[in-house]
Amino acid sequence: MLLVGTMKGGFILDGDASRKKWKLRGPFFDGYETYDMVGDPSAGKPVLYAAVNTWTWGPVIYKSTDLGKGWKRAKASPRFSPKNKEGLAVKRTWNLQPDGEGRVYAGAEPAALFATDDESSSWEGFESLNYHKTRKTWNPGAGGLCLHTIVVNPANRKKIRVGISSVGVLGSDDGGERWRFMNKGIRADFLPNKYPEYGQCVHKMDFHPGRPETLFLQNHGGVYISKDFGETWNEIGKRLPSDFGFPISVHRGQPGTAYVFPLVGMGRFPPDGEFQAWVTRDSGKSWTKSDRGLPKHAYFGVLREAVAVDGEEPGGVYCGTTTGQIYFSRNDAKSWEKMVDNLPRINSLSHLAV
Repeated sequence: MLLVGTMKGGFILDGDASRKKWKLRGPFFDGYETYDMVGDPSAGKPVLYAAVNTWTWGPVIYKSTDLGKGWKRAKASPRFSPKNKEGLAVKRTWNLQPDGEGRVYAGAEPAALFATDDESSSWEGFESLNYHKTRKTWNPGAGGLCLHTIVVNPANRKKIRVGISSVGVLGSDDGGERWRFMNKGIRADFLPNKYPEYGQCVHKMDFHPGRPETLFLQNHGGVYISKDFGETWNEIGKRLPSDFGFPISVHRGQPGTAYVFPLVGMGRFPPDGEFQAWVTRDSGKSWTKSDRGLPKHAYFGVLREAVAVDGEEPGGVYCGTTTGQIYFSRNDAKSWEKMVDNLPRINSLSHLAV
């Protein structure tokens, strides 16, 4: 099952065992902006969640307990305390991240983290992050001051890393009680100090659950790896045609295999107008271009949540574009085919095995 969040609602693609036939359902959520859709299988029967930004009620969470046949507005959605002295209010929910044990995290704009332990009946904010002492000096990226990435270490779920544009990586080792900046080695080319404590515009992080200490990161400029869960970062993308991009995804069966989709930074389209994935199979030591089956003369982009991988062998890779196509590889990105066309701009893709 592939969950698809778009600027005009959510969709679901149901696939057969061979991953050759897919059936499209939707749109859901009355055509409202849907920034993320995920499935949490930890309760036995999966619960689906969607981060929907409505014109009427603001940002809300929808959920489904029947694999998307029916959706209901959850009892609660992430919110700052109405008594907060800064006057903060949630503008959008950008990212949803189940931790595998029943908790679901939500990343929001402006730069905030929340969690629910009761299937979105209530949400708790992480005050030491949401009201961080340096918050007044944080600056937004082009997409807003968004907390867009949440990484929870499955070997120790008190170890959390988040990505914020344009603040960088912050981490907690005590379940969110205390937070510190973790940007050592990450560039911020647009600042006078190229390696500040914070202020980096990180775009996305990912990791392999079997090797959680190793993180891959796509930055506003540069692709990075950390082998100590974010304590230090090393650049690995200098051989790419562009070190700018939004998504980065790690193969679920091969911890050293990761996929990026380079873009020209100013134009937000593929280098030379040729849509291409680049793949490393050795943790960034080398990269291989993957464009068989992908279009030439392509001037669309790929957003940070719009790449998904499955746990099959050979691995499946799914990529959604800003012009509404989904391209799919069922052979570890050796070749590609178009799965669907003419959807609204695709914000997110998420794979769920059912």
